[in-house]
Amino acid sequence: MGMTSEHAERPWGTYTVLDEASDHKVKRIVVHPGKRLSYQRHTRRAEHWFVVAGNGIVTLDGTDLEVAAGTAVDIGYGAAHRVANNGAEDLVFIEVQSGSYFGEDDIERLEDDFGRVG
Repeated sequence: MGMTSEHAERPWGTYTVLDEASDHKVKRIVVHPGKRLSYQRHTRRAEHWFVVAGNGIVTLDGTDLEVAAGTAVDIGYGAAHRVANNGAEDLVFIEVQSGSYFGEDDIERLEDDFGRVG
């Protein structure tokens, strides 16, 4: 892999791919205040989120967890999950994906604020 990392703008913020291999992928995700990601699940990967800045709410299979810098959340295969920034500053976390496939098409969106369900 070259030195150029994948960076994408989304309606809720941005993500940058920090590391990528056949068995894992690491992203730095920034969620802007008042925004949230879609409520989604993946069949072929698990995720570990480590919050480095800001405050938010992670919904994991219907349970809301308050998160802040230093908080870690484990998301198993097939678990429904989303993160919302309910603070005044950007929420920043590192996402480590493990599994067999990391394509953006392994996303089943259950709810979405930006019309991307289905």
